[in-house]
Amino acid sequence: MITSVHAVIAGREYDTGFHVTTPNAFYVQKYLRDAVDHGDTHMVLEVTSHALDQYRVFGIPFRVGVITNVTHEHLDWHKTLVHYLRTKFQLLRQSHIAIVNMDEENIYKENKRSLHENSVITYGIKQKADITPKIFPFETLLLGRFNQYNCLAAISAAKALSIDEKIIRTTLKEFHGVVGRMEVMYRKDFTVIVDFAHTPNAITQVLSTVRPMTKGKLIHVFGSAGLRDPFKRPMMGKASSEFADIIILTEEDYRTESLDTIMDQIQKGIAKAKKVYRIFSRKEAIEKAFSLVKKGDTIIFTGKGHEKSLCRGTVEYSWSDQEEVKKVLRTLKLD
Repeated sequence: MITSVHAVIAGREYDTGFHVTTPNAFYVQKYLRDAVDHGDTHMVLEVTSHALDQYRVFGIPFRVGVITNVTHEHLDWHKTLVHYLRTKFQLLRQSHIAIVNMDEENIYKENKRSLHENSVITYGIKQKADITPKIFPFETLLLGRFNQYNCLAAISAAKALSIDEKIIRTTLKEFHGVVGRMEVMYRKDFTVIVDFAHTPNAITQVLSTVRPMTKGKLIHVFGSAGLRDPFKRPMMGKASSEFADIIILTEEDYRTESLDTIMDQIQKGIAKAKKVYRIFSRKEAIEKAFSLVKKGDTIIFTGKGHEKSLCRGTVEYSWSDQEEVKKVLRTLKLD
């Protein structure tokens, strides 16, 4: 597999690069060749809209193509949601079997016509579909409605590959999740979670999942990447504002942009009544969150997830939200 987190090819694990999900075309083909030479029979490749637009997966005949969701993201590159969606659909057009979320049919309607030559498998929770929780009941340890959708997409793909239903159900029941995706770092007097959410929709999904589980206050620590889509920033602030009681804005790969400008843009979407702290250092922001936490509260750090570096200016510095959280827990003698 090649994913945002890492690549595992021929029994070896690889770092796929800083802030990159789909490697360039040379490395995609190299990994595919390594897998074939090793005798591997299946490859799971996470494909971004950038990768499709930049021909990184050009010519690959996908057996199964899945679009999990389409929300406001990467418009600094694609400019419009129409172009973004059209680009995403290239994956399904390159696939023998297309997996489509029927609950987002209004988004897909225009492009769905281009899939007439493909086999289409649909999934959903609200709308009638081929795979639903009623048609294919399953259990999962993963939290949140969005993970229900992820599971349904995975079930659809597995069934398209004729994987035994018993294996599918057992795997879903035992799967503990992915590093940096709703990763619970501490759960005793209070709860600490690290997640990769870095879009308005992702923040809404994770915070709406965590909010009902939180008896006390919800403390949200996040920022927004520099030299990336600036239009999503007020929407990220609004999404956080709807669920969090305390918001701590901080750095998140600000690159050569002004941190003050990034924070100003996020704060435009935050309700005036919300308590907001602006702390440039992510390390200090994490420490601040712990200084505010009380029994029954939840702290959630979003935006970095699995990533192992933090870009300041033009330099990548070693970084891990998880390691910083562990350091504070050790200091507080809570580890």
